[in-house]
Amino acid sequence: MKRIMLTLILLVGIGGYNTYAQSELSLQECLKYALTNNQQLARIRMEEDMGRFKTSEVRSKALPQVNASGQYTNNIKKQVLAVPGELIQEPGKTVLLEAGTTHNITASGTLTQTIYDQSVFTGLKAARAGEEYYSMQSAQSEETVIYNVTQLYYSTLVSREKMIVLDANIEKIGKLVATTGSQVESGLARKIDLDRMRVNLTNYKTQRTQAQNQYLVQLNQLKQQMGMSMTSSIDLPHTSFKEIESKAVAALDYGGVNLDNRIEYRLLKKQEELQEFQKKAYKAEYYPSLALAGNYSYNGISNKFDMFKGSGSTASWYSMANVSLTLKIPIFDGFARRSRVSQASVTLKELSKQKEETALALNTQFENAKLQVQNNLTTIQAQKENVDLANEVYNSTQNNYNLGLANLTDLLDSETSLTEAQNNYNEALLQYKLAELDIIKSNGNLKSLLN
Repeated sequence: MKRIMLTLILLVGIGGYNTYAQSELSLQECLKYALTNNQQLARIRMEEDMGRFKTSEVRSKALPQVNASGQYTNNIKKQVLAVPGELIQEPGKTVLLEAGTTHNITASGTLTQTIYDQSVFTGLKAARAGEEYYSMQSAQSEETVIYNVTQLYYSTLVSREKMIVLDANIEKIGKLVATTGSQVESGLARKIDLDRMRVNLTNYKTQRTQAQNQYLVQLNQLKQQMGMSMTSSIDLPHTSFKEIESKAVAALDYGGVNLDNRIEYRLLKKQEELQEFQKKAYKAEYYPSLALAGNYSYNGISNKFDMFKGSGSTASWYSMANVSLTLKIPIFDGFARRSRVSQASVTLKELSKQKEETALALNTQFENAKLQVQNNLTTIQAQKENVDLANEVYNSTQNNYNLGLANLTDLLDSETSLTEAQNNYNEALLQYKLAELDIIKSNGNLKSLLN
């Protein structure tokens, strides 16, 4: 029942970090949790939302623009106009007359609609492509999270396995120290041999402490990549390492590199598409633009502030309306547009070369990952045989030591060799899984790890 509740929490991505106390999480559960809770991924997804809002902003330029305004003016000191006196039957004089009225109220509304503007239409197409670009960035971030979490998951498993090896060695040498201590008391063994055993036991305990610290550090790094609180306590299932051992003996289907599956390559293609739109937008500045506008205003004027007193008002009210069609024809701008088009062309050439460079790098990564997997499979087989041989040598040496046919140095050397062989085998398994992870990444199939 606890496992069902854990899975539900992973899927819906709610809080409740304390629920994970001592819970064993499989790789798939860690990945699903990370895709829901990783903070950097959440931020990238917000940028995807930003892309949708930017598309809406560009689309608004093709829609009608409606504005309304109101204005009240109080002409405290009116403008004076000088007019000939003949106009008011005072020939030979210059008469000063006040212009306008004291109080003026205006309410107006304006509607503007773009009829044709090539740059706006190009911008709409570019905005939709930009929205897809942000979505692809989110997908790339998801793959990065999957890759990092998987790397840390396997590294943590191997660190824990090193602790298990050291625990077994500590237990063996601890029993040997107890037995030899009894023999020293009975005069059947030398104290110097007991002291050497104790030194080895102390060294193993020190290594165990270091291995545990490394394991805890990697576990914290794993929780950080997952977006999990450091106060949460989790564990990894012991069956996972056995699965690595069983899968390592099977041949891996390498497949092939399909560049269209690689998000890095697809992002470059999308950047190229966006740059094409940018170049078209610069070219669109050569084209004429046509816009329709309409304006209506209602005005009130009076020398007294009695505009809203109905029939008793001295105010005069009148309205104005106009419709205009504006054609803008670009003629010469000092070659600025031509320079922008040329810059866009150079950027497109740079992106083309970057695509070639990325394609070569991705193919190289794939070939190197194949070589690494093949080498690791050979190493795993050799190290497995080495572990079996070292174990056989240790058991034989221990029996001879118990019978007095081998000295302590031989026994301690065989024990050290066995520990190194076991750790080398575990490290070979880790390197195999990391190389396999690179193969999966090269094929663009990282999300298959979620299944």
